[in-house]
Amino acid sequence: MARPPNGFLSALSADDYELIRPHLRTVDLPHDAVLAETGETLKRAYFPHRGVISLVVELAGDEHVQVAMIGRDSLLGTLSIMGEASALNTALVLVPGVASVVDLDPLRIAADQSSTLRTLLMRHGLAVYVQVQQTAGCNAAHQVESRLSRCLLHTHDLSGDSRLLLTQETMARMIGARRNSVSLVAHALQQANFIHYSRGHIQIIDIEGLRRTACACYATVKAQYDRLLGIR
Repeated sequence: MARPPNGFLSALSADDYELIRPHLRTVDLPHDAVLAETGETLKRAYFPHRGVISLVVELAGDEHVQVAMIGRDSLLGTLSIMGEASALNTALVLVPGVASVVDLDPLRIAADQSSTLRTLLMRHGLAVYVQVQQTAGCNAAHQVESRLSRCLLHTHDLSGDSRLLLTQETMARMIGARRNSVSLVAHALQQANFIHYSRGHIQIIDIEGLRRTACACYATVKAQYDRLLGIR
């Protein structure tokens, strides 16, 4: 049987894949579904086939800021597999889709049995860490237009779709900005014919235009992912 279309699962050796294959099942990822709350014990790992999972930190005053995204190239739950049972942030579905899931106990057993599986898990965990630290620096130092372009490009890469359902409130959370700033920037990107935006529906029209507008953080994270995950 063909493997599910997820980068982590595709990268496994035949022996490593067979360790977890009997435990895999497929689930839908509904829009805005909460997969884990901060401090909650994560019970399963998610391997998106399509769709995007957002990792969000909660700040004082009921504010929420996205620190990373996980899509079809990776998985949610690396740290929990490696020993940290509690979720360090909230994980919710940003772009709806489908994922393979596996309970953590058999995945931990498989990782204990295979050093190559453990190494791949570590590299995926490092890739997410790279994204978290780059996002923190980007949100602190770069203009809203560059940050929004970066996030739209990254969401497109992870989901494989040029049509996205993202409200202004969601985009504000993604880049740590105010909603009115996002509204102005989204309008400017639409005027430049980079995107078409209407009532939370975004269609990316000009990828190269967004790349010119995005800060260097987009290319930096992509290069680190390619290096850590062996993407060619």
